[in-house]
Amino acid sequence: MTQAVVIDKTEDQQTVALRDITTADLPEGDVLVDVAWSTLNYKDALAITGAGPVVRSFPMVPGIDFAGVVRESSHPDFTAGDKVVLNGWGVGEKHWGGLAGQARVSGDWLIPLPAGMTARQAMVIGTAGYTAMLCVLALEAQGITPDSGEIVVTGAAGGVGSVATMLLAARGYNVAAVTGRASEEAYLRDLGATSIIDRAELSGKPRPLAKERWAGAVDVAGSTVLANVLAGMKYGGVVAACGLAAGMDLPTSVAPFILRGVTLAGVDSVMAPKAKRIAAYDRLVSDLDLSRLEVIATEASLDKVVEIAPKFLSGEVRGRMVVPVNPTLDA
Repeated sequence: MTQAVVIDKTEDQQTVALRDITTADLPEGDVLVDVAWSTLNYKDALAITGAGPVVRSFPMVPGIDFAGVVRESSHPDFTAGDKVVLNGWGVGEKHWGGLAGQARVSGDWLIPLPAGMTARQAMVIGTAGYTAMLCVLALEAQGITPDSGEIVVTGAAGGVGSVATMLLAARGYNVAAVTGRASEEAYLRDLGATSIIDRAELSGKPRPLAKERWAGAVDVAGSTVLANVLAGMKYGGVVAACGLAAGMDLPTSVAPFILRGVTLAGVDSVMAPKAKRIAAYDRLVSDLDLSRLEVIATEASLDKVVEIAPKFLSGEVRGRMVVPVNPTLDA
């Protein structure tokens, strides 16, 4: 017997509660994992509150990522006792996720916990940080270096933005951090941001082109914010887009692409192949000062997850929120 956050739905009524479950309740998979740490993400908040059509079937255990220890495995890559990490693959949406004491999943979705990283650190980084690393890799793949110019990061006080700011600053980039909360300036500068931009500057009606300001961008917002970022890119600039916090639309023109040679690079973390995931985590270990992760970390116990979830949607959560499920496994 273990506990799990369970989302259920009858007709048009959604309910969410912390419930007791057994191993027999878990969905099919070839690896059973004892979850040490999970997280609460923006997508989890959408699922728990019902504010977005995230959950595809009911009942559902949310939690799009987790780190833990293999209890049982019939997958050739894993044996009992292995420490593993999972991000994405529809977990917490179509397949029961990490906000539970145990998870049964496909071994194809798992990667080994990187050497030198604890399960807790892996979850402070989490899907948000792993996505941020994919964005940095996308900028680098297009030739953007610290000498290219300033990089703008939208939603900088959130999970992806916080880690992206840390990663870019550690690599020597000048980072312009965008936030709608003036109170977060000290936090963002501590992460390495060299300038702060009020989100309102990027929320007005976009022009086809604006003054050239940035060589690169990591965007979690989409919609009008992304359109304004594209308009302000320097010639040959690159935007790594990974989110839609402001909306799925993109009210822009072809002008940035055909007049300034701007590249819009889409970044997907959910279905990325295993080799790409391992490469991203290897870079996270080498590029991040893991001892500084506590700057962006907040803990929420499993029984508080449902209560806290709405705060993500109102922009009250800073950095990364980790959930200790069985933290004694993280030895």
